[in-house]
Amino acid sequence: MSEPLYRQLTACTSVLVGKKASADGSTLIARNEDSQAAWPKHMVIHPHQQLTKAPHFVSKDTGFTLDLPLEAAKYTATPEWTDEYGLFEEDGINEYGVAMSGTESAYSNSRVLGFDPYIDNGIAEEAMITVVLPYVKTAREGVARLGAIVSEYGTTESNGILFSDVDEVWYLEIGSGHHWVAQRIPDDSYAVVANQLAIQEVDFDQPEAFMTSEGLQNFTRDNHLWQAGTPFNFRNIFGTQDQSDLVYNTPRVWYGQKLLTPSVEQQPQDFNLPFLRQPDAPIQVEDVAQILGSHYEGTVYDPIGHGTPQQKHAFRPISLAKTQESHILQMRPNRPVDVSGLHWLAMGVTAQSVYVPFYAGADDVPVNYQKGTKDYSKDSIYWTYKLAGILVDAHYAKFAKDLEQTQKHINSLMVQNIVATDKLVAAETDAHQRTMLITKGSAKAAQLAQHEMERLTVKLITDSANLSPLNFTTDSNL
Repeated sequence: MSEPLYRQLTACTSVLVGKKASADGSTLIARNEDSQAAWPKHMVIHPHQQLTKAPHFVSKDTGFTLDLPLEAAKYTATPEWTDEYGLFEEDGINEYGVAMSGTESAYSNSRVLGFDPYIDNGIAEEAMITVVLPYVKTAREGVARLGAIVSEYGTTESNGILFSDVDEVWYLEIGSGHHWVAQRIPDDSYAVVANQLAIQEVDFDQPEAFMTSEGLQNFTRDNHLWQAGTPFNFRNIFGTQDQSDLVYNTPRVWYGQKLLTPSVEQQPQDFNLPFLRQPDAPIQVEDVAQILGSHYEGTVYDPIGHGTPQQKHAFRPISLAKTQESHILQMRPNRPVDVSGLHWLAMGVTAQSVYVPFYAGADDVPVNYQKGTKDYSKDSIYWTYKLAGILVDAHYAKFAKDLEQTQKHINSLMVQNIVATDKLVAAETDAHQRTMLITKGSAKAAQLAQHEMERLTVKLITDSANLSPLNFTTDSNL
């Protein structure tokens, strides 16, 4: 089935971090949602629902249908500005402390799809958050629910989906119409994924570390895709290895691993980059943000760097103009569930935006996060951040430092606000009052970040006034 025109360019980059690989014991899943250069996102918090009649979900994207449970948990999400093509809720954290991000678009080889083709009205990216996240209480349950849906109803596309809770991080990859594999990210490891099927050797005797579609071994053996008794490498069996991977995908994985494990020398066009790595140092939220906002800085491949024209456009960067939003879903340990989850959200181009942390326990988000249409509108936070980036783009060499200073300042303010809000909430035992404090803390973070970004915008506009090509300097001797 062909994709709607506006989604044809969808291509993301993901990062997953186990709890012992992070600096504070948090689990982290994160992703850039890439689609179009001007396609606004909203943020919403869906309330807990207890219905008397099971809702019937129908996808506007593929026609996929599913009867949903009567009870749905509260959860955060970032849907499109329009539901004409479907919801595309993309990422969120539910009231039970489960985080989910979907999807990382991937590609399967034609031979596999000959034996198990995509299903025209199967589940796709558009529906996954909506029909899974409100109905699971652990990351493992999330994998099991989505996997069961794919196996029964089929899918229209290959994808990678990220799940986490305070203890575990899982990555599920759909390799064909009905077959999939999921691997738990080891606690001491991380993964960077970029539009490729990434999971490598699967151990079917370790159910605590791997989950798969039923009959996967029989399917691959019977169709001569895998020989019994040899290692079962999911990437090699189901994935692709072509020239587009070398330009579009593997360099992003290389650069993410270069940032987190610089002690290992690798090449950007290496088909054998490992799915899992251990970091050289504990990973901070800011390290994940750096990856998702990167464009090969410090190398000749940086499109705004000092390489040759050919080098600067050799590889697709991680952060690019078509990013709609970027998120880091952080599940912090040793905290009540209402404050454990932080939904860090950066609207627009990651390299030119800032991550604002929203507590998953909040019950609302600021109005300007709920607004925004395809055309510029000043009441939309998406367009607030997008405008600043466009102004920087016009004179990147001149304004990049101003942007960087603003981003660093805002990040400090965000951390300060988390510390202050955590302290206030910890002293409160009434559930209603806790929710009110959490919601206010999230709103304050959003307001602080917006204020600083608008200050930057004012400076950019003012400083740009004298950069017009119509300027003319008169010789003082005349």
